[in-house]
Amino acid sequence: MELVVQKYGGSSVGTPEKISHVASRVAKSAAEGRKVVVVVSAMQGETDRLLGLAGAVSDRPTPREVDQLLATGEQVSAALLAMALKERNIEAWSMTGAQMKMRTDGAFSRARIRSLDREAIEKHLDKGNVVVATGFQGIDEEGNLNTLGRGGSDTSAVALAAALAAKECEIYTDVEGVFTADPRICPDARKIDEISFDEMMELASQGAKVLQIRSVELAMNHDVPIRVRSTFSDNPGTLVRSEDDSIEKLVVRGVSHNKNEVKMTLRKVPDQPGIAAKVFTTLAKAQINVDVIVQNTSLAGHTDLSFTVGQTDKDQTEELINQIAKEIEAEGIEVDDSIAKVSIVGVGMRAHSGVAAEMFESLHQSGVNIQMITTSEIKVTCVINRAEAETAVQALHKSFSLGAQ
Repeated sequence: MELVVQKYGGSSVGTPEKISHVASRVAKSAAEGRKVVVVVSAMQGETDRLLGLAGAVSDRPTPREVDQLLATGEQVSAALLAMALKERNIEAWSMTGAQMKMRTDGAFSRARIRSLDREAIEKHLDKGNVVVATGFQGIDEEGNLNTLGRGGSDTSAVALAAALAAKECEIYTDVEGVFTADPRICPDARKIDEISFDEMMELASQGAKVLQIRSVELAMNHDVPIRVRSTFSDNPGTLVRSEDDSIEKLVVRGVSHNKNEVKMTLRKVPDQPGIAAKVFTTLAKAQINVDVIVQNTSLAGHTDLSFTVGQTDKDQTEELINQIAKEIEAEGIEVDDSIAKVSIVGVGMRAHSGVAAEMFESLHQSGVNIQMITTSEIKVTCVINRAEAETAVQALHKSFSLGAQ
């Protein structure tokens, strides 16, 4: 019997009425003779509400207790959806991360999945139940609840799809699929029918919010196709899968942007071996992801080192870098939280020259100044002023003819 994993985000289960709508969709899948595992996020706004409660009783709540609190959001959604399914005469069984024995590495608020007990899930599927699983959470070796970070329910769903050998993982959200750019910025943005894992991972890493990057990485590693669909339509959405000759290799597949970035600059760093290693090893140990890195040419034995991190890591990064600056006798640190990143992505870049030059010229013609640049085989990213982000996206979308024809 074919098995499918479906994941519904917070906007899809945001009200009792929406949960009832999701239950009808799930019931239809079950009636078609498929085994179904459903992964749910917390109801829309619930995670922020819970964080607000934590802040109301504690200035610095401990990470363990924050995870204990946040994990309840998904448990509410799972239980309510199971109830709604039973109202439709569909046998359902809700399960938490602990009940699935989804083992995590113990990193509160940003845990990674290590393993899960497929037998704990399969015994309920074999009884004819729809399994409704909480996303976003697991349990470490000490029995502590760990959350997987924002968007972690996508990762939970892909992990379950991989472990249970599902045909594909369906991610239901409030958009029709993956678009060539944010439709709110580019009204003529087109829905992409199929996209490779590599392209999707680059788009996600540079700000496309449809899928969490870790979920795409996990899907690519286990070759689990992901279909991004709308909860509120029957549109087939976008299929994210392994690259092969049947996927059209467009030079540029899409444009993404990220306004939640901060640029850190260490001034007058001693230009000697081991300094960069010290800086970025310290950040890595704190599980802070660094993206764009630029080091200036050495002048009189010193250099400037700039890099970007996510807005949520700003305070911790600043604290760590200030400590390092004292240790290495750098002049100091500058923090610029008025930046954004804009990127073009496409597997066709591997075989085409001049793509970066066209991007730079397009930004120049639009009056957008480039502060930093980073590239990969299929991506070019520029750091720019945050106020110019939408102008840059619109210019690039037009320059590479990505709009609806």
